[in-house]
Amino acid sequence: MSASNPATLFEAGGLDADSPRPLADRLRPASLKDVVGQDHLLGPDGILSRMIDAGRLTSVVFWGPPGTGKTTIARLLAEHTKFHFEQLSAIHSGVQDLRKVFDDARTRRRDGVGTVLFVDEVHRFNRAQQDSFLPVMEDGTIVLIGATTENPSFELNSALLSRSSVLTLNRLEADALEVLLHRAEALEGRDLPLEPEAREALKTMADGDGRAMLNMAEEIFLATSIGEQLLDVEAMTGLVQRRAPLYDKGQDGHYNLISALHKSVRGSDPDAALYWLARMLAGGEDPLYIARRLVRMAIEDIGMADPQALVQANAAKDAYHFLGSPEGELALAQTAVYLAVAPKSNAAYVAFKSASWMAREEGSLPPPKHILNAPTDLMKAEGYGSGYEYDHDAPDGVSGQNYFPDGLKRGEFYNPTDRGLERDISERLAAWRKLRSAREQGT
Repeated sequence: MSASNPATLFEAGGLDADSPRPLADRLRPASLKDVVGQDHLLGPDGILSRMIDAGRLTSVVFWGPPGTGKTTIARLLAEHTKFHFEQLSAIHSGVQDLRKVFDDARTRRRDGVGTVLFVDEVHRFNRAQQDSFLPVMEDGTIVLIGATTENPSFELNSALLSRSSVLTLNRLEADALEVLLHRAEALEGRDLPLEPEAREALKTMADGDGRAMLNMAEEIFLATSIGEQLLDVEAMTGLVQRRAPLYDKGQDGHYNLISALHKSVRGSDPDAALYWLARMLAGGEDPLYIARRLVRMAIEDIGMADPQALVQANAAKDAYHFLGSPEGELALAQTAVYLAVAPKSNAAYVAFKSASWMAREEGSLPPPKHILNAPTDLMKAEGYGSGYEYDHDAPDGVSGQNYFPDGLKRGEFYNPTDRGLERDISERLAAWRKLRSAREQGT
């Protein structure tokens, strides 16, 4: 970072050093050692620490939730390695902006100065814009540091990812947030006027976002004065207003939480299932999307071990349609518990995948003629329906005849578990397979 580079976002915007600045900006770390909560990257064995020790940078993509230090770390990396620092937002930048940055970086390179280009919300660039980075990354014109809150494997081109390292930044835990609060209090010259429970509630409300917590702390400082009575939880939350949970229905939070709900149900943990269900509803997820996923869980993970699971899941969907929110959400909760405690089997799911594979591999083989109807004399003459045995007339209602195409080795796709209803099904199938085997052998 050159000496003329602005140290803060406010200076970058042309504001004087004495201009009013938010608390979060005033507390922006001046050194990498001041960054909290990312020791896995900046600790003694962290990859970024090793880059600094080696005196060189490679292109990286920072992936993590808001308020975890992505912009700050990028700026400080450039400063520590004496690179010029450029910053763009993919939301507000286009091809012309990129071309100018690349041209300026080439000029600097000829003068022996490298350029770190930090791109916030890098996933917002389209494919062509992302591809424009490739040549200038390859020839060393720029070191790209991209920042995204979305999963890079879904949002970024594979070519761009192959030339970068994806580094995950963690949401800030309570101890890291507490460090930030202590720094804020030192800067303000007084303690936050919060009861201990309210202080903990403030950190919880931050939801791992250090910047958001400092903004809330600043609201408290501005609204109170030295010597005032300490605020309890209710007074504090009324003052700063509760933040919405970190949850984007169209992006990563959406997929992560439904995955957590699905795996909790599959893992027979009703308490975890209820927790993730509540998280999704609190985040504003469409309850009918959840209902559809519960139906899928009933089919995929419970199946024939308890066929009533599908009935329950469909009933919950209908109940929500009928009752609406919030009463209908109780039907979703009941179904989540039902599915979690139900016996589990994916035998039907696996069986269908196996049958689908055989159907694709073996082509368009016709059914055996004995199980085809013969509505015309010509079809009867061709042997359609000849030799068919009506299963209801056979002992135990099973004739044991072949229903696969002639010449195709019989597939055994469905192998029920010994859980739930499938225990009984397994016994029946074993008897029927024995009957078919005996018939095939002519015994």
